[in-house]
Amino acid sequence: MRYNNILITGSAGFIGFHLCREILESYNDVEILGIDNMNNYYNPFLKDMRNNILKEYKGYTFLRLDFSDYPKLVESLKDKDIDLIVHLGAQAGVRYSLKDPWAYERSNVLGTMNIFEFARRFDIDKVVYASSSSVYGGNKKIPFSEDDRTDSPISLYAATKRSNELMAYTYHHLYGIEMVGLRFFTVYGEWGRPDMAYFKFAKRILLGEPIDVYNYGNMERDFTYISDVVDGMISSIERSFSYEIFNLGNSKPVKLMYFIELLERYLGRTAKKNFLPMQEGEVPVTYADISKSRELLGYDPKVSIEEGLRRFCSWFLDNREWVLRL
Repeated sequence: MRYNNILITGSAGFIGFHLCREILESYNDVEILGIDNMNNYYNPFLKDMRNNILKEYKGYTFLRLDFSDYPKLVESLKDKDIDLIVHLGAQAGVRYSLKDPWAYERSNVLGTMNIFEFARRFDIDKVVYASSSSVYGGNKKIPFSEDDRTDSPISLYAATKRSNELMAYTYHHLYGIEMVGLRFFTVYGEWGRPDMAYFKFAKRILLGEPIDVYNYGNMERDFTYISDVVDGMISSIERSFSYEIFNLGNSKPVKLMYFIELLERYLGRTAKKNFLPMQEGEVPVTYADISKSRELLGYDPKVSIEEGLRRFCSWFLDNREWVLRL
């Protein structure tokens, strides 16, 4: 690891938790300062559980902090040793952006600008930040390549993530900050987000409640297991770039109905299905072209959808006493 003092935003979130834990397990000389506002977009009990696991590592320090408040961000961090920022904190979710667009403006636009501005002001040379496959909008060309046009977002969430990429380029151009954007494709796995479909499906299947199957099941998603995403993130940290954007996907889209079949198999229950039309802001297919990530990051996803869902369902069943209450 080229960096000894890393600031990770959203450290109590799904991806942030797994990244922190992998770094702390693999690199004895790395100190992580994690920040998270621990909001209640989904049950903060899960964030507390993740964060408590990280607090067991001597290299992890946590601050509860909302990075959309720039004065507090500066006051809290100005005396900290930071040589890299990994910016994962964000208001997540396509569907929720239809209900509370202001949450996305505060966290994803203003908050990300605050992080970039903090990096400029305190001479931090590199920022790795989270983007999303949603920036591809209704792109008809598949697989989605980093060179494809991304000027037609179909959700506010997607628009905020694309704005992050544009701001990152500006801060790179003006101030020479090394900027690496990572477009995540439907990341799933243990300790995941309860608002995501695979988690909601598992919960409802075990409770005997119907699951909502949008577009009447005619959807495909490039599901990407969390350990593969973490591997790609660590490569993006360790390798030097000036300004780049990378797809981190599995490059093997999975039909939604097969995905549900796997959940039924591993949970030992049959799902009650409520078939519905497509929801606003969603797309029928996501599919990552990962040739650039393979070449420049050495990115090589290894976990199949069958193995990834088997691991997730095993974790879910082992923890069902509290997971079903989320």
